[in-house]
Amino acid sequence: MPAWLNILITVLAIYIGISIALYYLQEYFLFKPEKLPKDFKFYYDNQIVEEYNLETRDGATINGLHFRVKNPRGVVMYLKGNSKSIKGWGKFAVDFTRNKYDVIMVDYRGFGKSTGKRSQKAIKNDLQYVYNTIRERVDEKYIILYGRSLGSGFATKLASMNNPKMLILDAPYYSLSKVTGRYMPFMPLSIIMRYPLPTYKWLKYVNCPVRIIHGTQDKLIPFSSSVKLSQIKPKQTRLYPVIGGGHKNLNNFEEYHKILEEIITAKDANIDLSTTSLHVKHSAKK
Repeated sequence: MPAWLNILITVLAIYIGISIALYYLQEYFLFKPEKLPKDFKFYYDNQIVEEYNLETRDGATINGLHFRVKNPRGVVMYLKGNSKSIKGWGKFAVDFTRNKYDVIMVDYRGFGKSTGKRSQKAIKNDLQYVYNTIRERVDEKYIILYGRSLGSGFATKLASMNNPKMLILDAPYYSLSKVTGRYMPFMPLSIIMRYPLPTYKWLKYVNCPVRIIHGTQDKLIPFSSSVKLSQIKPKQTRLYPVIGGGHKNLNNFEEYHKILEEIITAKDANIDLSTTSLHVKHSAKK
């Protein structure tokens, strides 16, 4: 056997081996869960919060928190990122309760107190179950879906299958395959990714207003991904850049809080476009 063929077979075997390893081990790279004991007690200063558990058809338990306010204007279903548990993410509920919105947070399977075998389909089904439970008590026109990083894809999928008041995406990815592809450009991710999460595909079927918030200095999920997402349904989408914001620190920017308050408290403006310069054409240069 020629030496070059030996080398080719060796390289191909290594490539296939790495691909197989990535297929089975990708959860260890994608998810960074924090486990909580069943008797763990959640507590947040100046917040009224109730813990709840939902049992799924396949026997899993989805653990969540309900942050309550008096006379709520609606409810925000907050889908968190890929790390830790709602124990830590719960501190962000104040950004919505201060604006008179109840907040529902859940831990994905394997996070916190939630149990069950994790898969993209299972998580989507779990979140739809949670949404259905909210919808039994609250009209959809009062439900806001908020997806942060990993949660942005799942929030978009939920919005595409339901009719919430609004979809807010915080540091969203175009697709998870695209994000991981930046670090492994030579791997067949379209084949081996078990969590492709194609936000851009699901966004095409979203009919509610879409608001996107993204830091311009995000090194993990580049700002350009939000620019591309905002172009999918431009008439119903608005993009809010947080100048200088990274991936994990938007809450440390005053601009983020001003943007968020503007989004969830503002009413859509009804403008008589016939009275504007919308159709005014610039004269050609002579």
